[in-house]
Amino acid sequence: MPPVVALVSFRLGGTDGVAVEAAKWSDAFAVLGYGVTTVAGAGTADVVVPGLAMDAGEPPSRSEVAGALAGADLVVVENLCSLPLNPAAARVVAGVLRGRPAVLHHHDLPWQRPWSARLPPPPDDPAWCHVVINDVSARQLARRGMAATLVRNTFDTEPELGDRAATRLALGIAPGDRLVLQPTRALPRKNVAGGLALAEALGATYWLLGPAEDGYGPELDRILSGARTPVRHGPGAGGAGVAVADAYAACDVVTLPSTWEGFGNPAVESAVHRRPLAVGPYPVARELARHGFRWFDVRSPEQTATWLDEPGSSPGLLDQNLAVARRHFDVRQLPGRLAELVAANGWPAPGRRPAAHAAT
Repeated sequence: MPPVVALVSFRLGGTDGVAVEAAKWSDAFAVLGYGVTTVAGAGTADVVVPGLAMDAGEPPSRSEVAGALAGADLVVVENLCSLPLNPAAARVVAGVLRGRPAVLHHHDLPWQRPWSARLPPPPDDPAWCHVVINDVSARQLARRGMAATLVRNTFDTEPELGDRAATRLALGIAPGDRLVLQPTRALPRKNVAGGLALAEALGATYWLLGPAEDGYGPELDRILSGARTPVRHGPGAGGAGVAVADAYAACDVVTLPSTWEGFGNPAVESAVHRRPLAVGPYPVARELARHGFRWFDVRSPEQTATWLDEPGSSPGLLDQNLAVARRHFDVRQLPGRLAELVAANGWPAPGRRPAAHAAT
């Protein structure tokens, strides 16, 4: 039997960034020849342990977690020990994994959120490896005495084309009208007001794809009710679910106006779907832009307006962004990166498997 990798998180199988990247890691480990199992408190997983969920009323018992991870030779913890969204569950998971090969895959860190800025860093153990998705987090962990390996998010850089005409028809967008897509959830740091302001400046319909979370619903309602341009909200805005490829195909401009993102997947997704991006001032955007992306500043809508009116004003922008995405962020590179991570830590690779860990 091949060695087994278990991925564990608050929730899996959804469209949030953590779940999306966890699915890519799962596929990459399978490509390398590992057996893969998933464990989560909510969503879609092979083993559901409700106490691991963000909103769990009670934490999981040690025996529940140990039993779920008993057959794993390597455990990848997806953000569960990174952000204090369920601290009791994080303590149980960390306790079960002491001395065992594990990756703590940090998409976010406590001090990157105002409400948890004063909390301590994630747990640590000599048997573990910390993996981050941006240089900012690597530097911040290093200042706290914790070394981290950088593995950036990856993407399908040759996606299927979406159906622009049908999606716009379902949304009620006329052929000549402009559509600005914000393919994010609604949270304070996502800066919905900034995305809406861009659409208003462009005379475009504003489409917010994701739901409000963390009690942001009333504030979102207030912002959208005051809009001076047409608004669509949700993947079912046209009466049915909308595929991500269709959403990108339907729009004329993508906006990511966030003040903070651990990565900001739309920054690269917009490139592979050949759409211009108006981006906000979040720090990791500057880091990603150094690879060669050409984006517009969401705070200067005239830049985007000029490109829409005269695409020749910035020749080759879409071609360049796609080339950068394929060179640096292609999901086909991920198995090799994970194989290097495994080898660097001396963990089991397919073809050799240590004795399984027993439940405790």
